[in-house]
Amino acid sequence: MDLTVVAYVIYLLVSVALTIWVARTLSSNGRVFLADVLRGNEKLADAVNHLLVVGFYLVNLGFVALYLSGDGTIASTREVFEALSTKLGVVLLVLGVMHLANVFVLSKIRRRGVMEREQVPPVAPQGWVAPAAGA
Repeated sequence: MDLTVVAYVIYLLVSVALTIWVARTLSSNGRVFLADVLRGNEKLADAVNHLLVVGFYLVNLGFVALYLSGDGTIASTREVFEALSTKLGVVLLVLGVMHLANVFVLSKIRRRGVMEREQVPPVAPQGWVAPAAGA
């Protein structure tokens, strides 16, 4: 078997496994965060969580597939490791950027929700006081 094909197979196996692991980790740990962002609406949190995971899979697996093609043929074991380290490093960076983007967007949504909740007075107004004549 050609070493280039070996490198492709290893790259695909490791990239897909990493994508699945990151997606499952984000899904299980992000559910609690989403429930808080969505004010305890568990069904909506599960639905949004599922949609985010599907989008995460589509973007990352699409990138992995597009990044599969190599620059040339691989002739030695050393070149297999060099190609794999470059490709997997880029995949890991993309996974990290996707994760940070998700966390950033969700934290902005959460921050906005917290600010909206703080604007509602804890007790409904019961009347008003006229301003003093000398003020």
